[in-house]
Amino acid sequence: MLLLYCYTAESFAITDRAPVDTLIADHTFAPVNMDLRPYINTLADNNGSLTIQQVTQSSFTHEEQLFHDYPKNNGRVNNCWLRLRVKNESDKALSCLLFAGWHDYMYWYVQPPGDTCQQLIQTGLMLDNGGVERWNHYAFNVSVPAGQSRTFYLHIINKSYNESALMPALFSAPAFAQFRDKQLDVYRKEAAVIQVLLGMLLVFFSISIINYIQLPDRSYIYFAAYILGLILFFALRLESKPYQLSFFHQWPMFKYYWDIPGLLFCFYPMYLLFGNTFLNLKERYPFMEQVFTWVAAIVGGLIIVCMYCIAQEQYHLPTIIYSYVYFGTLLPLLAVFLALARRSRHHPLVRFFLYGSVCLYLACLGSFLMHVRPLGLLSALGELAAPSLLLIGGVLLQAMFFLAGLSYRNKLVHHERTRTQELLIKQLNKNKELQHKLNEQLEELVKEQTTEILRKKQELEEQRKKQLETEYDKKLTEIELKAIRAQINPHFIFNCLNSIQLFVMQRDYEYAQKYLSDFSYLIRKTLDFSRRNFISLADEITYLTTYLGLEKMRFENRMEYQIIVDPAIATAELEIPAMLLQPYVENAVKHGMTNPKQPTGVLSIHFNLVASDMLECVIADNGIGIARSKSLRMLPNHHQSSGMEISQNRAELLNKMYNTEIHIEIIDRSAEDEADSGTIVKILIPQL
Repeated sequence: MLLLYCYTAESFAITDRAPVDTLIADHTFAPVNMDLRPYINTLADNNGSLTIQQVTQSSFTHEEQLFHDYPKNNGRVNNCWLRLRVKNESDKALSCLLFAGWHDYMYWYVQPPGDTCQQLIQTGLMLDNGGVERWNHYAFNVSVPAGQSRTFYLHIINKSYNESALMPALFSAPAFAQFRDKQLDVYRKEAAVIQVLLGMLLVFFSISIINYIQLPDRSYIYFAAYILGLILFFALRLESKPYQLSFFHQWPMFKYYWDIPGLLFCFYPMYLLFGNTFLNLKERYPFMEQVFTWVAAIVGGLIIVCMYCIAQEQYHLPTIIYSYVYFGTLLPLLAVFLALARRSRHHPLVRFFLYGSVCLYLACLGSFLMHVRPLGLLSALGELAAPSLLLIGGVLLQAMFFLAGLSYRNKLVHHERTRTQELLIKQLNKNKELQHKLNEQLEELVKEQTTEILRKKQELEEQRKKQLETEYDKKLTEIELKAIRAQINPHFIFNCLNSIQLFVMQRDYEYAQKYLSDFSYLIRKTLDFSRRNFISLADEITYLTTYLGLEKMRFENRMEYQIIVDPAIATAELEIPAMLLQPYVENAVKHGMTNPKQPTGVLSIHFNLVASDMLECVIADNGIGIARSKSLRMLPNHHQSSGMEISQNRAELLNKMYNTEIHIEIIDRSAEDEADSGTIVKILIPQL
C-alpha cells in the first residue's frame, strides 16, 4: 500500500506540476527520461500560414490536452508549434536529445538570445528519405553552452486525423540509446510477423499464377490480384513500424494512397469478382451475379473518389467513405452468406468461399473492436486492417480456403473433362461400329441385288421373247434403282470422320458430340431412304438440313445456306423420289466453297409449286462454276461427277418406270454473265 501510494503521489506530482516557462539546468541536472510537458508551450497554426519569424513574435500557451502517449484521432489536422526554453547555469555545456514521436512533418529550430532563428533539421514520415537509417532522425539535439540560454521551436504537422503518440521527452545520449533499443525490440516482433505474412502471400501469388498458366481461368487472375493488393498493403504497413527496412521511402504518399483504397480494392472489388467467377454465379444465380458486379463497379468508383480526396489532403474523407461501405455491406453480405449456405450441399465450392469469407470478416470485426477505444468509432474503421495477429490470421485463413477451393475446382474440371472425353471416345467407337455394319449391309445388299438380277435374267430367258423383254426391263429398272439409292459417298463419310477426329483433338467436345449425333441421324436416314422409292418433301428437307449442317461445321462456318419452301406447298403430303436431290446439293457444296473470290460460300434451295401437279426445286451456289471447275481439275469436257450421273440415271429410270417427265437443267452463271459465278440446278418433278 505504501509503494502504491508513493507511485500515485509521484504520478500526480508529475501530472499536476505547474507549467514552467524555462527549463533550468544546473550542475545537478541529469536527464534520463524527463517529461517535458510542464516546460513546453504550444501555439496552434490552424491555417498553416505562420512563418518562423511570426512564430517567434507570437505568444505561446500551455495546453496539456495536446499531448498523448497513444495513437489518437484529433478530428482535424494538427498543425502546432512547440517552444522549449533552456537555461544552462552550470559550468559545462548541455547536450541532450528531445524526442516527441514519429509524425508526418517535423521542423527543428534554435534561437540564441538576440539572434535570428535558424532551422537545424527537417524530417518526418512524409519527408525523410534516409532509407534504412531514416528512423534515427527523430531525436532532436538540445545543445546549450555553459552559462547561456537557448530557445528551441519544434513545428509538427499531421495532416491525417489519426495521429501517432505525441509525448515530448528529454533524454541523455545513453538513455535515448536504451529507449531506442526497447522500441526496436517491440517493433521488430511486429514487423517480423508482417514479413512472414508477406512471404506466405508471395507463395500464394506464385501458386495462383502457375495454375493460371496451366489452366486459364479468370478466378486465378482475380485471386492473384487480391493477393497482390494484400502484399502491397502490408508492405506499406511496414512504413509505420520504426527501425524497419523501408521499401517505399522515396514515395511516402504511396502509403496514404493505398491505405483505405487498398482495403476497398482487396476486400470488395477483387473479393466480389473472385466470388462471381469462382462460384459461376452467372449460370447458377444470375441475380446474385448482377449484384456482385454492380457492387464491385460502385466500390471501384469509390476507390477513385478516395484517391482524389487524398490528393486534396482530405485524409479523413476516405475513412468516412470506408465506414459507410463497411456498415452498408454488413447486412447484404450476411444475406448473401445465408443464401449461399443453403445451397452449399449442392455446390461444394460454396463451402470454401463461405469459410474464407467468414474468417476474414470475423477477424476484421475483432480488429475493429480492438481499436474502437483508443481511436474512436470512425477512425477505428480505418484501422480494420491494422496488421494485428487477429487480422493476419484471418487473411491467411481466407487465402488458404480460397486456394484450396481453386484446387478442388481444378479437380472437378479435370474429372468433368475426363468424363466428357471418355463419352466422346465411346460415341466415336460406336460410330465406327455403325459404319462397319453399314458397309457390311451395303455389301450384302449389292450381292443380293446382283444375285436377284442373275436369277431374273434366267427366268426371263425361259419365257417368251416379248414378255421376257418387258418383264426383264421392269425388274431390271427396279433393281438398278435400288442399287443406285443404296450408294453412299465414301468421301463424305471419310470427311465426316476426319472432322469428328479434328474436333476431339482440339478438345471441342461440344461440336464433336453434335457432329456425331447429326452424322448418326444422317446414316440412319440414308439406310431408311434406300429401301423406299418415294419420300415426303418434309423428310427430304429435314435430311438436307442435317447434311448441310454437317458440311457447315466441317467448313468452320465459312458456309451459309438457306432452304426456302413455298408456303402453298404441303410438305408432309407431297412426295418426291428418294435421294434424288442430295448429289446435286453435295456437288454445290463441293464447288461452292472453293471460290477464292467469295469469303463465304452461299447455298440456297428453293421449292416452288409452278403448277398444281409440278414441283420445281432450284439449287443455287456462288461457287467457281462448271467451266472453272473443269479447268482446275484438268478433266475432259464430257466428265461429270458420279453422284450427278447417278441422279440423272435415276431420273431416266423413274421416267421409264412411272411414265413421268422429271426434267433436270444445269446452268453455269458465268456463261450468262462473266462477272457472276456459281451454278444453278433446276429440277422439275411432276406429281403422280
